[in-house]
Amino acid sequence: MQARAMGFLLFIAGMGGLLYGIDVGIIAGALPYLESTASVAWRLSAQQLSFIVAAVLLGSVLSSLFAGALADWIGRRLAMVLSGVLFTLSIPLIALADGYVPLLLGRLLQGVSGGLIGVVVPLYLAECLHARQRGRGAALFQLLLTVGLVAAALIGLMQANSVEGATAAAQHLDEAARAAAVFAAKDHAWRSIFWWCLTPGIVFSAGALLLAESPRWLARRGRIEEARTALLRTRPADEAEAELREIRQALASPDAPAAPTPADTSSAAEPGATGRAADGPLLSRRYVLPFLLACLILALNQATGINSVLAYVVNILNQAGLSGATANSADVALKVLNALMTIVAVVLVDRKGRKFLLMLGTAGIVIALLAAGLLFRSVEGEQRDVRPMLQARMQSDSLALRLDAETLQSFGAAAGPGGAPVQLTVAYSYGPFTNVQSRRSDDPALPVLRMNREDTVQADSVIGVFFRKLHLNPFADPAEGMNAPLHIERADMAAVPSSAHGWQVMLAMCMFVASFAVGPGVCVWLALSELMPTRIRSNGMSIALLINQFVSTMIAAVFLPTVGQYGYATMFFYGAGCTLLYFLTAAFLLPETKGKTLEEIEAHFSR
Repeated sequence: MQARAMGFLLFIAGMGGLLYGIDVGIIAGALPYLESTASVAWRLSAQQLSFIVAAVLLGSVLSSLFAGALADWIGRRLAMVLSGVLFTLSIPLIALADGYVPLLLGRLLQGVSGGLIGVVVPLYLAECLHARQRGRGAALFQLLLTVGLVAAALIGLMQANSVEGATAAAQHLDEAARAAAVFAAKDHAWRSIFWWCLTPGIVFSAGALLLAESPRWLARRGRIEEARTALLRTRPADEAEAELREIRQALASPDAPAAPTPADTSSAAEPGATGRAADGPLLSRRYVLPFLLACLILALNQATGINSVLAYVVNILNQAGLSGATANSADVALKVLNALMTIVAVVLVDRKGRKFLLMLGTAGIVIALLAAGLLFRSVEGEQRDVRPMLQARMQSDSLALRLDAETLQSFGAAAGPGGAPVQLTVAYSYGPFTNVQSRRSDDPALPVLRMNREDTVQADSVIGVFFRKLHLNPFADPAEGMNAPLHIERADMAAVPSSAHGWQVMLAMCMFVASFAVGPGVCVWLALSELMPTRIRSNGMSIALLINQFVSTMIAAVFLPTVGQYGYATMFFYGAGCTLLYFLTAAFLLPETKGKTLEEIEAHFSR
């Protein structure tokens, strides 16, 4: 009975990791079809599409601010139930969306759910599992997170095959009917991708309701008998009584530490992990240096661009030369590789140490990103400026064209070198309002590329009005765009890269993901949980995690506009530069924490 209860607890906690992985990974397969349909039907800009991707990360930032307080208020179990319910509610909101706002709100709700799961589930595991099982529980959560990424990629691959089948079936139709059929298939694909995620959300929500509450949370509120009952569900009576005595003794101690945070889980069994907090002023060297180092490492962890690569990988491989279903298959392979290398990291981290694996992983990432950047630079350097042709077609500060045979002939690129399809990328603006659009000549739907004021100049928002009254003006003013002329900042045409080029980029992405998984993916959380002194761990890690999520959100929000304006090579070179700084930080500033007590690590910063 106790073994079954423990298995059920680990299964539901694992489902939380699965949902977190789906949260991060699901947009990769959906985005190409969302971009093909929603950008046409709802006139979404590249910035708005980036916001849809970044909304999950922003929601995670927002919920991480109050997740710990919420879990203390309503309990760990109910906080898990709430996170599952929010995820479940987000699915129909996204899948049934008929415009930008409900889609953005649904993605934001998914992010809030993911942020709660990322804090509360590890916290619940730390408080419910015996010390000898905590490592397994933390590893299971991380492993199921990577499995969630794989599941999201498989769903995307299934829908990609469906779209390719519908496209092939529509080839015999006339041009208008074929375009309508392909559009409908792509619209159905991205909505179906999200519908597939409904089931794990329901399972997690229902399963969390059946779990026992954390015995430590119950004991902290004086509900000792309920705490004993919760312990007896997963432990023999003698172990349950012994652990309950330890819990009560810790609560009775005036120097008892606060409830552990997710960052504490890896070191919860260390000697000295509990007991009195270290004395000394908070601004002393022993606190400030590890805190600043933690913030720097967590910021650089996301500055590698890992979340954006996982979210945009299908788009990246499409641009590199791989077709739709092939790019989705490569996405699945990347996510499987991520899961396998995570297992390798779990095996190696206590043998080789955190510092060594961080250095190894960041060195591999630098090489991978430089290779990807150079590959994209080689094809982006062959682009031809066609701004004069577009400007000649402008009428009344607007432009509409299709990349059909007639247009290609007028641009002098009827079939591209060797009959290869071509791609046109246009960056344009109306005053402070900018957008980037791309069209490929091999798109069966051949959607019209439209540039007009109504679709580009966005209506004012309550937030924008508020800040403008304060003379801060962080958002573009619609009044400045209403009379501004259409300005084409960039218009480049080039042959779509070959599939061989696409597979070369794929190899670089494989090296990037493998290096991240074996190094920063696992090691950073272990190193930082041991790095933070006990006295500042809860608040210090909360601030560091907030910086981590903020950097991730900002990169995802500017990704599409940046690659549209400056190319993919620029983003990869930027990531390589940040990761080089990460390598130097790990090599020269980060102490090795393997096999050391928390007191020994803290003493390192007191010297």
